[in-house]
Amino acid sequence: GQVADVGCGPGHTTALLRELGADTFGIDLSPAMIEIARREHPDARFEVGSMTDLDLADGSLAGVLAWWSLIYIPDESVPDVLAEFHRVLRPDGVLAVGFHVGDEAIRETAGEGDQAAQTYVYHRPPSRVAGWLREAGFTVEAEHLLNPDAPKPGAILFARRPTAAPQ
Repeated sequence: GQVADVGCGPGHTTALLRELGADTFGIDLSPAMIEIARREHPDARFEVGSMTDLDLADGSLAGVLAWWSLIYIPDESVPDVLAEFHRVLRPDGVLAVGFHVGDEAIRETAGEGDQAAQTYVYHRPPSRVAGWLREAGFTVEAEHLLNPDAPKPGAILFARRPTAAPQ
C-alpha cells in the first residue's frame, strides 16, 4: 500500500523509497521544498500539506514516515500530529519516526542571507515519544538509538496501528 513521507523536505527519502519499490509520496508544509522535490524527482508525487491536518482518507495508508520532521513540532502539538497519523493509517499500518535525542529546544538558523529563517528544533527522550505513540493508540515495536555518544544523538521508533482497539 501507499506510504506517505510526511515532512519530506526536498524529497530525497521519498525518492529513495520509490527506488526500493515502495509506493511512496511526499508531503511538506513548505511550497518551496515541494518545488525543489518536484524538480529533483519529477517521477515522484509531492504535495503541499500539513501533518496536523492531512488531506487523506481515514485508513488510507499502509505506512507513514516522519523522518526528522517532528523535530519542528512543539511538544504540545505532537500528540495531535500522532493522532492524525493514526487516523490515516490502516489497521496494521506502520509508522517510523526519526528524531534528535535530548530534552531541549534549540533555536537554529536555516538558509542564508535574505532566505535565512530561525526555527526551534526539538530534541526529545525516546521514552517521551514512545509514550505519545502509545497514547495515540500505537503499539511501539522497536526503538533504535543512533550515535548515543555523539553531540547530537538520534533515535528511530517503529510503531504499528493495531488491527483492533486495545481491550
